[in-house]
Amino acid sequence: MNCFPTSKIVDDLCIIKSIHTDAINHDPALTFFQTGAQVGNRPSMGAWLSYGLGSENKNLPAYCVLLSKGKGNGQGVYSKLWSNGFLDSIHQGVQFSNGENPVLYLNDPDGMAKEERRKMLDNLAELNNEGFEDAGDPEIKAKIQQYEMAYRMQTAVPEVTDLSKEPESIIKLYGPECLVPGTYAANCLLARKLSESGVRFVQIYHQGWDSHGNLPNEMKGQCKDTDQASAALVTDLKQRGMLDETLVIWGGEFGRTNYSQGPLTATSYGRDHHPRCFTMWMAGGGVKPGVYGETDEFGYNIVSNPIHVHDFHATALHLMGLDHEKLVYKHLGRRYRLTDVAGKVAKDLIA
Repeated sequence: MNCFPTSKIVDDLCIIKSIHTDAINHDPALTFFQTGAQVGNRPSMGAWLSYGLGSENKNLPAYCVLLSKGKGNGQGVYSKLWSNGFLDSIHQGVQFSNGENPVLYLNDPDGMAKEERRKMLDNLAELNNEGFEDAGDPEIKAKIQQYEMAYRMQTAVPEVTDLSKEPESIIKLYGPECLVPGTYAANCLLARKLSESGVRFVQIYHQGWDSHGNLPNEMKGQCKDTDQASAALVTDLKQRGMLDETLVIWGGEFGRTNYSQGPLTATSYGRDHHPRCFTMWMAGGGVKPGVYGETDEFGYNIVSNPIHVHDFHATALHLMGLDHEKLVYKHLGRRYRLTDVAGKVAKDLIA
């Protein structure tokens, strides 16, 4: 049994039982929850926050993405989920890897000194500025910013991703797997460090939830991966005085039916996709702890306080200090928002 399960932090959680969405299959549902649209080439939520809030640390990206893989049936994720879409590419999520180099292609090639890299970037910036003066393409300026960011990240990333200096009390809090790169626990601890360093939006994807069979065994593994570390992240933020200004969101792209799919045996049954109602939780960031929303006795339909994905996005942006109706970007003659033309702030969720 985990030494610090989510049940220990329940008084800090806002548990929403009435989330509902439009799509029933993974690709459109994932895309919809991340971007507010079921089609591709739209900015992700993290990109919108980067666009609206900017960065607090000039040496790190405003939006970072961390991936881990669980023990259950894996459903893939893909880079369009953290895309900048039609926003400037500086707002794209930067994916961290669990290998020797946390951000790929960041380090200088063998034989290149730091001074040579600096001189090369200065010369490249001059050429790019000339290109901008000729073409006026804002993406050229974004590329200059990205090159400079990469240069600064060469120092900042190794420092922030080094977990070896964390005290024993923190290792015990998150569990021993937090010292294994690429695990959910390690990513939760890294998320705290990134947030502490001024990164605006950190997103963790933990794969392995697509259990259409073998549900009892697969869910045990998934919950073991996530329970202690999720509770630890909220606890760690709270003990550092960061929870009030950090919004933690935990959930998926849709729910699961509460009845069996396949043969009903002790070890084999599963559950199918269910977009009509599902549960998520939030903590910190000005959200009100408690339980919100209600479903029918079968857990099939919502009977009170429905929260659509657009409403959820509007509420999350509001908690981050942004008006979802004013956070717009004009593209191809149309004004786009994360919430498209819908979304209402759920004021009852705000402390």
